[in-house]
Amino acid sequence: MGIVTVIWEKWVEFRRDFYKITLAAMISPLMYLVIFGMGIQTTSHGEPYLHFLIPGIVAMATMTGSFSAIAQNMSVQRLYEKALDQIMVSPTPLWQFILGQILGGSLRGLYAGGVILLLTWPVRGDLVFNGLSVLIMLLNGMVFSTIALVLSFLAKSYADAPRYTSFIITPMSFLCNTFFSTEQMPAGFRQAVGILPLSQTSAMIRAIANGQPPGWIGFSVLAAYLAVFGLISMVFIYRKKNL
Repeated sequence: MGIVTVIWEKWVEFRRDFYKITLAAMISPLMYLVIFGMGIQTTSHGEPYLHFLIPGIVAMATMTGSFSAIAQNMSVQRLYEKALDQIMVSPTPLWQFILGQILGGSLRGLYAGGVILLLTWPVRGDLVFNGLSVLIMLLNGMVFSTIALVLSFLAKSYADAPRYTSFIITPMSFLCNTFFSTEQMPAGFRQAVGILPLSQTSAMIRAIANGQPPGWIGFSVLAAYLAVFGLISMVFIYRKKNL
């Protein structure tokens, strides 16, 4: 019941701010598509660069949508509204609260990715996006929702959430196999960037889009991130309850 309640809260928030959320999901990716995809007339791996770019933009949209749905709101609720304290004294099991936040954030990310898929429909050509692509987008959203949860628990002020976006989300947006292939990066740095969750998500969605199997390594990496950050968030909230 606690999970449903949290997801319902996210749904009410989504309905209230539908136009703002949709515009936020559209503007930056559209700018990237126009500037990089249509402004740079080139090829990547023998294909039009736009075919390389679209899967990366979709992966990035699921990341930013999920992260932004959790990080700032949870920081405000914890630091100023004290909503987290109210949850702790309520009969709602804390694990249900955490899982509800993760699922709610991932659905927001899935919506952001779906908006990009809809907008790029006329220029996608023969790129393939199927149910497995949706599953990867959802899993990626869950990963970044858990990361946002952990960072919001660590935030000391309202201003920390935008800083986390600048320090973590923005670098990953440009480095993690979205706009340019990691194959061109120096050895060592390439491997470090390659194990980041967005790199794996971009690679898997791009493989499916080109009719290839995504492989199991990417799923394993995303599952590992989800398990680690999910455990950290659980430890944090239960430790706070026991103080």
